[in-house]
Amino acid sequence: MDNLTHSLAGAVLGQMGLKKKTGLAMPALILGANLPDIDAISLLWLEGKESLGFRRGITHGPLGVIILPFFLSALLWSWDRWQDRRGKRPESRAPVSFKWLYILGAFACLTHPLMDWLNVYGVRFLYPFDKSWYYGDTLFIIDVWLWALLGFAVWLSLRLEKKGGDGKKPARIAVTVSLAYIALNWMISSTAEDKASGQPAIASPLPGASWQREVIEPYRVDQWLIDGKPVGKCALEPAVAGAQGNSQAEGFLTWSRVPFAQRAEDGSVILYDARFYDPRARDRFSIALPDVKCQPLE
Repeated sequence: MDNLTHSLAGAVLGQMGLKKKTGLAMPALILGANLPDIDAISLLWLEGKESLGFRRGITHGPLGVIILPFFLSALLWSWDRWQDRRGKRPESRAPVSFKWLYILGAFACLTHPLMDWLNVYGVRFLYPFDKSWYYGDTLFIIDVWLWALLGFAVWLSLRLEKKGGDGKKPARIAVTVSLAYIALNWMISSTAEDKASGQPAIASPLPGASWQREVIEPYRVDQWLIDGKPVGKCALEPAVAGAQGNSQAEGFLTWSRVPFAQRAEDGSVILYDARFYDPRARDRFSIALPDVKCQPLE
């Protein structure tokens, strides 16, 4: 999911009562919920599509969930001690417990891969011990309805707290409703996939319309028509074989779930993924193989 959704998830957990476990609990929850996306730093040393093969891997797996919160806890604990030495520590802040910072950070960190699993992009839960991708096909990466629900709950919870009321109740209701909303969307996707003419199928939620699905049938991609023209025109296996040794293509194929090969104007190959194929922005999730000759499908 997007980072706003992760941040709201961490905030709503704090408003449920977890923020009272220790000083700086709220930063630990919000930052912890976003922590696995630190793998975006790979863009500093990986170029282009290489980063696709790295993202949602080790930082989203068991090592990331266990190790990353330790560094977050150390940073927050050190910040509290630094403020105390300089006489700038807020008097209203509760005592800071390193143990609770770690527990809350790890719990929030764990919510991140679980939420990332919900979309068709996928996540590698067990990396590096198992490099398999897992897909929930339940929500679009950006879900405005989840934004509204969690955002309103956090706002109302804080407002009630300021008035001396029970701020935990709106947060707990929001989590319950969110889980029901996710379950409903999972059922919509499962039903759409079961009704597909070809198996297996992928029911991809549409942005802003979580009740609608674009059904992708991987084994029929070569029969797709976009604007009346066939999409898949090259045999995939020779294209993949020709991509070996190309780090950009290998990163793309590591990430790809429904790859297909299309003929470029010069007769070479362009690799796409059917989940994110957009005829109007064809270079967004694609990789050109100028040295690989297109072998037409039979």
